[in-house]
Amino acid sequence: MASICKEIRIDARPETAWAALEDVGALHTRLVPGFVVDTRLEEGARIVTFGNGLVVRELIVDIDDAARRVVWSAVGGSMTHHNASAQVLPDGTKGCRFVWIADLLPNEIAPAIAAMMTEGIAVIKRTLEGG
Repeated sequence: MASICKEIRIDARPETAWAALEDVGALHTRLVPGFVVDTRLEEGARIVTFGNGLVVRELIVDIDDAARRVVWSAVGGSMTHHNASAQVLPDGTKGCRFVWIADLLPNEIAPAIAAMMTEGIAVIKRTLEGG
């Protein structure tokens, strides 16, 4: 199983970053605009449309306010397994670290998913820092 971890420091208060992350239906406006162009909520899930045209149904597994962590699982498509989480951790007095982890199968798609995550986390940083 491939495991991908992306982490970045963000010059934004943890509360600000968490407010954007926990709003699971607003990826396209609050967290990764352009990288994600639409998010629609369903019962227990969201339908995410990426800027590259990919559409994915993601089950929302957990939204943990205390840990500032969201967990989801993409279903259908080319992956036989997918579980991911994103977490906001304090870093200094006014910054935070954003950690995004995905575990997936088949291993062969890991490079493409890793590239998407690299692009996505850069957009998260730019968005949360007000760029």
